Amino acid sequence: MARQVLVVEDNADIGKLIKLHLSDLDCQVRLVEDGRTGFEEARTGRFDLIVLDLNLPGMEGLELCKRLRQLSDYTPILMLTARSSEMDRVLGLELGADDYVTKPFSIHELLARVKAIFRRAEEFSNGGNEVKGALARGAMVIDVEKRSVTIEGKGIELTAKEFDLLLHFANHPGRVYTRTQLLDAVWGHSHEGYEHTVNSHINRLRSKIEGSPAKPTYVLTVWGVGYKFNDGLPG
Repeated sequence: MARQVLVVEDNADIGKLIKLHLSDLDCQVRLVEDGRTGFEEARTGRFDLIVLDLNLPGMEGLELCKRLRQLSDYTPILMLTARSSEMDRVLGLELGADDYVTKPFSIHELLARVKAIFRRAEEFSNGGNEVKGALARGAMVIDVEKRSVTIEGKGIELTAKEFDLLLHFANHPGRVYTRTQLLDAVWGHSHEGYEHTVNSHINRLRSKIEGSPAKPTYVLTVWGVGYKFNDGLPG
């Protein structure tokens, strides 16, 4: 079955080029040229990927990304960003984009990133070696299929990327991850120079799941290396 891709790009030539090459990957592409229309398409349709430009009329790409991540359905987002806009790339990742490609971009790079996102989505849907159903770690229960988290019976509101990060940790208690490894595993690609994106996500995650973020119970810091999930909790 062909994958459904929404491309939100106001440059008609770039949009048509992306559509042409994604069609070679057996994708059916819906192309729109403004942010508001893109949001309505994403909200009402079902897509396997959203390719999202940042500089859009109607609604900026970062705002669109933020609103998309507030929806219940999770759709991977590949951002198209200007090479000079470092803060846009950082904000995009922190708002929940799965990957980014800088303009001007190589079509080969774009297609490689798209294929990587599809592979990760397929691995997640197949389950791989990850735990299915409910995962208990101490007072925390992670429902993998419902993508929900409770601690001592109380629901915890997490963003899609915070949930992915927590689930990755909880599936591998005691294993130490560097920031680069977490970027590769959770965001789907290594983003050299953006390790602080991991820090900010972990800080926000701790503020939601830890009774005392300064003295965490679940996600622990391994000084000089990275982070791990506490393997001393009853499972």
